[in-house]
Order: sequence, then C-alpha cells, then structure tokens
Amino acid sequence: MKITRGTLQSAVDENILSSEQADNLVEHLRGCPTAGPVFDFTHVLYYLGGMIAIGAMSLFMNLGWESFGGFGIFFISLIYAAIGLLLSNKFQAKGYAIPAGICATFVVALTPLAIYGIQQALGLWPDDTTYREYHRYIKWHWLYMELGTLAVGVVIAWKYKYPFLIMPIAVTLWYLTMDLTAMLSGGDITWELRKLVSLYSGLLMVGLAFWVDVRARNSADYPFWLYLFGVLAFWGSLSLQHSNSELSKFIYLCINMIMIGVGVLLVRRVFVIFGALGSCGYLGHLAEDVFQDSWLFPIALTAIGLLVICLGVLWQKNEESITRKAQSILPAAFRELLESKQ
Repeated sequence: MKITRGTLQSAVDENILSSEQADNLVEHLRGCPTAGPVFDFTHVLYYLGGMIAIGAMSLFMNLGWESFGGFGIFFISLIYAAIGLLLSNKFQAKGYAIPAGICATFVVALTPLAIYGIQQALGLWPDDTTYREYHRYIKWHWLYMELGTLAVGVVIAWKYKYPFLIMPIAVTLWYLTMDLTAMLSGGDITWELRKLVSLYSGLLMVGLAFWVDVRARNSADYPFWLYLFGVLAFWGSLSLQHSNSELSKFIYLCINMIMIGVGVLLVRRVFVIFGALGSCGYLGHLAEDVFQDSWLFPIALTAIGLLVICLGVLWQKNEESITRKAQSILPAAFRELLESKQ
C-alpha cells in the first residue's frame, strides 16, 4: 500500500496518530530515497532514459557499428560497460536504487554486443549475419551471446540485487529456448514448433518465477520480469494454437480463468490481464461463430455477468474465513508468500 498524506490524515482522524506524528512521518519519508518504482515524473524519466540507452545498444543498433570491426565493437562495449558500472556504483552510494539498477542493466544488455565483437574479431562468426538481427531472427549461433549474457546477468544481479536486472535475463532465457531448438532441429524450426517451444518455455519460466517469488518473498520484487515474459510466452503461443474443436476452445477459456485466479491469489496483474484477454476472445468466438445472430446469447451473457457479481459479493462476505482455512493447509513458505501479498 502506498502511504500518502491523505492516508496519514485518515489515521489522525481515527486517533491512531497525532497530527504532529503524522507531520514528522511525512518529513521522514520525504527524506528517504525511494527504493522501489512508483509512477511519477522522476521515475518515468529514469526508465525512459534507461530504455533509450539499452535500445540504442540492442533493438535499434544499425549497420554503422560494423565499420568499427570486431575488436572495435568489443572495446567500445567494454568502455560503455565501465561507464555503466561507474554510474551504477555512484547512484548506489547515494541511495538512488532505480537509476543504479537501470545502469547495471545497461551493462548486461551490452554483453551480447561485446561477445559478437570478439567472435567477429577472432574469425569465429559462422555467416554474414550482423548483430542487429540478434533480436529479430532465430539462429543457432546466437547461443554463445545468450549464454554469456546469462552468465554476466546472474553475476551482476547477485552483486547489485536490483529487480530490473532480471529483465534482460528473462528476455535472454526466452531467446535461448528458441535458438536452442533451432540448433537441435538442424536449423529447420517450423512455426508450429516455435509455438510449442514458446508454450513450454513460458510455463518453465513461470515456474522459475514462482520459485524466486517464494525465495524472495520478504525482499524486492525480483520475479516480476520472469512472470511477465513467462506469461507472455505461454499465453501468446497458447492463443495462437489452431483447433476446430469447440472442446479445445472451451479448455482454452478454462485455462484463462485459472490464470485470472492465479493472478488474484499471487497478486500478479499480468496473469489477470492476459487471462481476461483470453476469456474475452473466447466470448467473441461464441458471439461471432457459435451463437451468430442469436438473440438469446446477449441475455445469457448478461445473466452470467450478474451471477459473477453475486459470487463476488458472497466471496467478500466469507473471504476471511475461506482464506484462513485454505492457507492453513498450505506449506509454510507458500503461506508466508501469500501473507506478504496481503
């Protein structure tokens, strides 16, 4: 919960705090550097600047850098990395966690470029592809860049412990599954195979995110990016699966409803958002194909919506007792995780 002046004033009105205590607490909080991200202009500038810098060295890299040659690319990457680490250490020393984490993430994002440069310099690059295609195509020889990025990312994340550092690690894990599949299949990776790999790698990443969530339940939100890219990979490939069976489509709806439930349970909006999108997509299929031009369908759908609202009212009335009984049978670590989300 975000503590605001209005929140403290309501505590004063309830005689929980005195007016003087509320004022002193506000002054104390203003003097503390913010450790976590919030949606304000300062943090928007932090992330905007960071994403521009990271994008310049990754997604938006052009062919101009090829003129530097392999060693030139490698040493320029090292210089940029040194600047990133220097800024990260300076921000960390002053208590500015968000810009420190962004600068450390910038260093991780430079890793594939540096590895590409050294491979080019040593004559180990197998074809005429360039670095800017790394984020666009699936190639088996990206594996060295990805494994190196994971190694550097894990080391820097272990040293600096900023949640934003998990972002390039999560993206690289996603890339790695696709390129590893290309290598194992001899380079012939079909669209159907890509969807299946994305589906199962997304599930594995969600499982990894949950493990991190349990382990880091009393610290920062490290699993956020793993959840995001895991759900994106899983849900995206699930939604792209083709089937003419209405049973399969209904199972798709059930999976999306389960995702909504998991999102509510773990307080992870990414599950709820994608689960809701999938559920709406299924309802759109019913309206467009199954019950086309049926006057009963909108009426039935309205009744279902009102029933869901009534179920929400019943849940609110009995939420505390149901939650207490359900959590009593869970493992201690999982129970502590859920309690930390409340």
